[in-house]
Amino acid sequence: MSGIETRCVQGGYTPGNGEPRQIPIIQSTTFKYNTSEDMGKLFDLEASGYFYTRLQNPTNDMVAAKICEMEGGTAAMLTSSGQAANFFAVFNIANQGDHVVACSAIYGGTYNLFAVTMKKMGIDFTFISPDCTDEELNAAFRPNTKAVFGETIANPALTVLDIEQFAKAAHAHGVPLIIDNTFATPINCRPFEWGADIVTHSTTKYMDGHGAGVGGCIVDSGKFDWNKYADKFPGLTTPDDSYHGITYTERFGLAGAFITKATAQLMRDFGSIQSPQNAFLLNLGLESLHVRMKRHCENAQAVAEYLQKSDKVTWVHYCGLPGDKYYERAKKYLPNGSCGVVSFGVKGGRKAAETVMKSLKLIAIETHVADARSCCLHPASATHRQLNDAELEAAGVSPDLIRLSVGIESVEDLIADLDQALANV
Repeated sequence: MSGIETRCVQGGYTPGNGEPRQIPIIQSTTFKYNTSEDMGKLFDLEASGYFYTRLQNPTNDMVAAKICEMEGGTAAMLTSSGQAANFFAVFNIANQGDHVVACSAIYGGTYNLFAVTMKKMGIDFTFISPDCTDEELNAAFRPNTKAVFGETIANPALTVLDIEQFAKAAHAHGVPLIIDNTFATPINCRPFEWGADIVTHSTTKYMDGHGAGVGGCIVDSGKFDWNKYADKFPGLTTPDDSYHGITYTERFGLAGAFITKATAQLMRDFGSIQSPQNAFLLNLGLESLHVRMKRHCENAQAVAEYLQKSDKVTWVHYCGLPGDKYYERAKKYLPNGSCGVVSFGVKGGRKAAETVMKSLKLIAIETHVADARSCCLHPASATHRQLNDAELEAAGVSPDLIRLSVGIESVEDLIADLDQALANV
């Protein structure tokens, strides 16, 4: 399949003669085998199959295979959430005593995961601006750096990452670039084409698209040569005693080593599996992703242009607006549109932003984003409330910022709702 639209609809699963047209929901915790020897081969990673859904499930693997095709990767896995996907992607190669370079303009929950929780696990993170120079970026690396992390489009700052710049630096230092591609989705950007090595998603967002199921996904490009930097990544290039001395790069090659290790070790031990029912719902969302993303972008562009003209609005961030700080970069990485999320500031600061939030009628206040239904959030008092003022500034979040996730409703109705809410300021 070459067209992304076809991959959205038919990727990952091809039914045989007389088999169900839609992917089946294998809602089972366990799987039966005739002999202990048959099951033993699965535990030894000598055969493919399923024995316990905490590690893998057929429904999940079909949906992961679709996302893998959409991103142009070689292997993928579903997780219980986007947070789990980002944790697994980093922890799979960075352990106690290691270091990671991360873009500072990332989702507040991910920042907290890195700066607080994973720091307690002995992993140190250096956060660097998405607008850093090459010199500043390269200076952030250390001998024990194991990865670089960024978001295609930052949530909620809406900065657009220079993927090629970060990929070049990562590879110069012998480490992979991990990109969270949640907001752009593979419809509008495929980071592997720009040098990224691993892609993550919160499938809860546009991929599901209907607020039905929480989930995440990790996709490996299969291009990063772990063996070339064997000393940096012993977990992939030396024998794993918990699996009878298997060396992942030898047994599964570059195309499968990363995801197999993440499944065999991390999913085994943490159990952050996506439920088969949620994977089924996710697949329904994926089938229309290419249609919905076009409408999200069209509506968001119109809303951004309206807000830019309003005398009640101080500033608007949307990379589709000429003159936006990331307009030119978006033309390179996101030529067909970015996402449906618009950030803006209301004249009068935090208090005025709160007034607008209270006045909205059609657009709902939700700790959510990237949904078919429009919703909004005041990050400084919600998703980013754990950050101090300096950390808020580094993350690109000001006290007056409203994150508006533009849905696929009538754009005239959405603008009318914003108009009446802003009139109260």
